[in-house]
Amino acid sequence: MAGTRGARRWIRWMLRHGAVRREVSRQSRKGDLGAQLIVHPDAVRDPYPAYEEIRAQGRLVRSSLSHTTVDHEIATAVLRSPDFCVGMRMPENAPGLLTALLRAGGSWPLGPAEPPSLLSIDPPDHNRIRKLVTRSFSAKAISRLRTRTEEVAAALLDEMETRTGGDRRADVIADYAALLPATVIAEMLGAPVGMREQFLQWGEGGAYSLDMGLPYSTFRRSESDIDAMADWMSGHFEHLRAHPNDSILSSLVHAYDSEEGRLTHDELLSLALLLLAAGFETTVNLIGNGTKLLLAHPEQLDRLQSEPALWPNAVDEVLRFDSPVQRTGRMAARDTEVCGYRVPRGALVLTHLGGANRDPAVFPEPDRFDVGRDGADRHVAFSQGIHYCLGAALARMEGEVGLRALFDRYPGLRSDGPAELRGTRVLRGYRRLPVRLGDARVPATA
Repeated sequence: MAGTRGARRWIRWMLRHGAVRREVSRQSRKGDLGAQLIVHPDAVRDPYPAYEEIRAQGRLVRSSLSHTTVDHEIATAVLRSPDFCVGMRMPENAPGLLTALLRAGGSWPLGPAEPPSLLSIDPPDHNRIRKLVTRSFSAKAISRLRTRTEEVAAALLDEMETRTGGDRRADVIADYAALLPATVIAEMLGAPVGMREQFLQWGEGGAYSLDMGLPYSTFRRSESDIDAMADWMSGHFEHLRAHPNDSILSSLVHAYDSEEGRLTHDELLSLALLLLAAGFETTVNLIGNGTKLLLAHPEQLDRLQSEPALWPNAVDEVLRFDSPVQRTGRMAARDTEVCGYRVPRGALVLTHLGGANRDPAVFPEPDRFDVGRDGADRHVAFSQGIHYCLGAALARMEGEVGLRALFDRYPGLRSDGPAELRGTRVLRGYRRLPVRLGDARVPATA
């Protein structure tokens, strides 16, 4: 049985990553910029020079496996256009060998890149499922969470203060940036807060499933973490059936169990997993990236300390300047045209959000980090169109509260060694960010 499972996993890896990895590596060696952004280590460390090389080649560039753009207008048009879809369509004339391999690979784990994840389905199913949770993530609903988020931030800073002891050394990611959104989303969903470190571990592995061309060891870890989270969530559903409450997950279980039949089992499980993982993944990167930027630009931090009304704009500037989500793809559902460029049916278009957010046609001096920038909120860090990030308001609020609380408590915060980036390419953020706290502005017990 274990051998069969291993063989099926290897087939799934070959179909999703192995063949792509081989071809992309070949094209990367030939100098293809789109391919290099997928496999080259420098693309994780600093993708922005490659974005500018793509920009120099044109607004919509044909690379080995896709069309590629870092143009703000084209990215926005593609993401908003009904002529593009997120679902990868099986060609009508797909060879029998391919369909046989798909069957032999068995069922795919319910990760964010697989249907029925909201990230991977189109209308009408997308609209039907998203409608069930939209109200819980509205700007009005999130504003009611601000006070609780401020309480969580203060408590985490107290705990970090206690742990550091006399040397005042901490890791902003593990001690604060990861725990803040994980606590808030767990409370929102009615999941046990005591599980937050485990959720973070599973989420880190699951996040790799968004990347293309994974090595087999990483793919195996990603599937394992997604499966573990799904097993836990299925058990939690049974707990909610026996002990219903007013949480989002409890309402989703009720929708599934009701006679209305609004959700299938896979839809229920996939949506719950996405809400949990997406509820902290992007925000961890937002707070971490923002901390790194403000430490590197002390003059911008000084401005925020003297003009605190700029904090919301500063969060948008962080999202623009170093986007937590760097790219997303769309497939042309039919022959179409985007900003004067013809795109044939079935063509994949990769919109590099991190590159579009530094488009000089939209953002003057785009490589300058400026917390007071006019129009910083024109970024596409949360995508656009019907797949605009469901948790955008939550992420903005948590980013503002989290960053402001950190620097208000520790105005003398400074770096304490090199930061370590995560190994993901779609998601950009730090695994470790060591700091020296300096003196606290308020007592840790306040």
